[in-house]
Amino acid sequence: MYCYNNIKQTVNEQKRGLYMKINEVIVVEGKNDTNKIKQAVKADTIETGGAALTEETLTLIKHAQRKRGVIIFTDPDFTGNAIRNKIADAVPGCRHAYLPKKDALPKSENESVGIEHASIEAIQIALQNAQTTSEVVTSTITKDDLITYGLIGTAESRKRRELLGDYLHIGYANGKQLLKRLRMFNITKDELNMAMLNILESGKQND
Repeated sequence: MYCYNNIKQTVNEQKRGLYMKINEVIVVEGKNDTNKIKQAVKADTIETGGAALTEETLTLIKHAQRKRGVIIFTDPDFTGNAIRNKIADAVPGCRHAYLPKKDALPKSENESVGIEHASIEAIQIALQNAQTTSEVVTSTITKDDLITYGLIGTAESRKRRELLGDYLHIGYANGKQLLKRLRMFNITKDELNMAMLNILESGKQND
């Protein structure tokens, strides 16, 4: 009976994707996010309690970063971005996982976007593509590159930035933030060029 139960649990875990193990501690906003994360992967989490990020929680995140490393995985909205930035400023070297907003939409209009609403596959993809920041910036992307691809200064810029953030797994950023984020993750010009060519080509096919 013991062996059968173990085999059954193993099969169920394989179906749920739990053989994807994350060694780092994942920082999320709340308990519902933790519950959804644990459906998708084997991992430990730290919850910020939403925007109520305390010094005690920051100290815990710092300890986790020293011991195991940290992946920041907050909701794709204004509050989530603010929490992410606060943690990143206080705890250098964290990795960043971004969930596209379209994958975090709630079924009810009374709820806000969040990781808890995402599919297991979407969570796994986001964590697999977690980005690493670098203190040494080697990216040579400039504001002119953003202008060239219509990422700033046009009516289509917001949509293009959203598509680019999803493609590169760096999340949505406004015009002022985008250049900083591309450079922070050391995205190369070749990577930007390839991403935008694919995005623009996909747009033509959908017309």
